[in-house]
Amino acid sequence: MRQAWRGAILVGAAAIGAAAMLAPPGAAGQPAPYRLTLEDSIHKALQADLNVLVAGTEVEEDEGARTRSSAATLLPRVNAETYASVQNRNLRAFGISFPGLPSVVGPFSNYDFRIYAQQKVVDLASYRALKASESVLAAGKMSEQDARDVMVRVTAGLYLDAQSAAARMDAAQTRVTDSTTLLNLAQDKHDAGTATGVDVLRAQVQLANDRQALLEAENAYKQTLLVLARDLGMSPGTPLELSEPLRYQPLAAQQPEALLPEALTTRADYRALASQRQSLVEQQRANRARFYPELSLSGNIGELGRSIGSEQTTGLIQGQIDFTIFDRDREGEAQQLASRVKRVDEQIADLRRGVEEDIREALLNLDSAAEQVSVAGEGQELAERELKLAQDRFQTGMANNVEVVTAQDELARAQENYILAVSSHVDAKYALARALGDTERNILAFTGHP
Repeated sequence: MRQAWRGAILVGAAAIGAAAMLAPPGAAGQPAPYRLTLEDSIHKALQADLNVLVAGTEVEEDEGARTRSSAATLLPRVNAETYASVQNRNLRAFGISFPGLPSVVGPFSNYDFRIYAQQKVVDLASYRALKASESVLAAGKMSEQDARDVMVRVTAGLYLDAQSAAARMDAAQTRVTDSTTLLNLAQDKHDAGTATGVDVLRAQVQLANDRQALLEAENAYKQTLLVLARDLGMSPGTPLELSEPLRYQPLAAQQPEALLPEALTTRADYRALASQRQSLVEQQRANRARFYPELSLSGNIGELGRSIGSEQTTGLIQGQIDFTIFDRDREGEAQQLASRVKRVDEQIADLRRGVEEDIREALLNLDSAAEQVSVAGEGQELAERELKLAQDRFQTGMANNVEVVTAQDELARAQENYILAVSSHVDAKYALARALGDTERNILAFTGHP
């Protein structure tokens, strides 16, 4: 009976271990999973994210507005007209009445084909409006880049979640393997009469707990892949596989005072505000230029005659100067623009403080996480040694497997602490990359990508 019971336990444990393993790539009836790198994830997310796509269309719209403003300010306006008419006239309706003169004259005809052109020579208000539209376009491009930076940060965080879940699943699988081995040891010792049935039962309970933890870890990992696939614009049913495991890579110590100037020249959101302010300054200059004279040239040339074939060339060229004598609207616009400049200045000052705070917070978290990784790594090594010693004591009969089960629990906590510490360190690097600007390049550099 004992041998039969032992064989059933071993067969069941082996089946459980096999079921807990992930399906191998290209298994029968299943497509091979897509191996996903962090860099590949970022590129796919940038191509699929709605906010990035919308920001791109807004930049295209700003480019169109700038082209229109340039055309109105720098380029001439040319159009052509042609007409042919046959008409008669009631002279009395125009107050023309003489004895013997008929009241209606005609019909008579005329034909005209003419080209008109107009060009502004001096128009400072329109020129400043053009410069303002260029600054708006620059701000739009920076806003698009900021949307890309935000998306890169989000995608990197989701990839990190999947890496952490994969690490927890691997650790859980290792614990199931260890618990199966310890159950076999307890059963062997029980059969040899050097262990009690309680030792076997205790090992079975531990294996059941570890199996439960493995199932939870597998489900959590699969859920992170679902979220990641959705973020990348892929079907949630697409089988994915991370090609980069969670690992600790130290980062050289840096000082916030040295990083802040670089961040202010790189952060897209900060540069977008600066471009918005420049646009408002140009609008203020355009507002003041509304009282300056405007000089324009216009003219036309064409063929005029009573019929086609009898035309003669006629034309006109004239210069025009326009002065604004009274314009109350300009004062109201000036007040609006001054208020907007003040508001943007306050936003810039606040964002500057926010950038410095982001950098300092990321560096603090980075230093703290690095120390946590060191402590957690030592704790994991000690827990592994404790488990090995407890196994040896149980195997030699110096103690029951209470110490082994306790050591297994301690190792599980140590593994979780290490995963949390490494994840926190990686996340702190991502936060620093976002704080510095040029998020994609910095994230890939901080994680060892060429």
